[in-house]
Amino acid sequence: MRKTGIYIILFLFFTGNLTLYAQKKKPKVKDSIAANRIDPLSPSRAAFYSAVLPGLGQAYNKKYWKIPIVYLALGAGTYFYIDNNNEMQRYLTAYKQRIAGLPDEFDGTGDNPYLTEESLVRAHAFYRSNRDLSLFITLGIYALNIIEANVDAHLDDRVFKNIDLSFKPSLYYHPVTRSAITGINIKYGF
Repeated sequence: MRKTGIYIILFLFFTGNLTLYAQKKKPKVKDSIAANRIDPLSPSRAAFYSAVLPGLGQAYNKKYWKIPIVYLALGAGTYFYIDNNNEMQRYLTAYKQRIAGLPDEFDGTGDNPYLTEESLVRAHAFYRSNRDLSLFITLGIYALNIIEANVDAHLDDRVFKNIDLSFKPSLYYHPVTRSAITGINIKYGF
């Protein structure tokens, strides 16, 4: 009787464990592969979104901290373009009025400073070149916004998770010449 009770308890113990073990769900192989798959169209989508609306590609890449940088850079370029354009128009208007024989803001009357026609032409050319430079810089920032979104989508963090890349400047002592030698150590490991 006593042995039978022990056998029953052991039987229930082992079958209980088997039952609990059988209730665990095993992960599907297809789901784990699909979770680690990288979308090959992700970089082109990010670039397209950034081209349509600057900063949208960075939001698509989930790098939200870059959006204010994009808008500050584009806003600064736009500000300098508008400011230089207004100054250029101001000197151009004064030059046209001077040629027509009308008073202008640089004719020296009252508190106005006196500028010669030559000075008005040079100021107009200066602000025109600055305006054009501001336009090219702003367009370059817009292009960099698109390129950055594309490259950031290419360089997915999951791909480079286990890569160790370190850069360390170093100073060595040369024993023969007894002089210090500067160098750079670059370490790249998987």
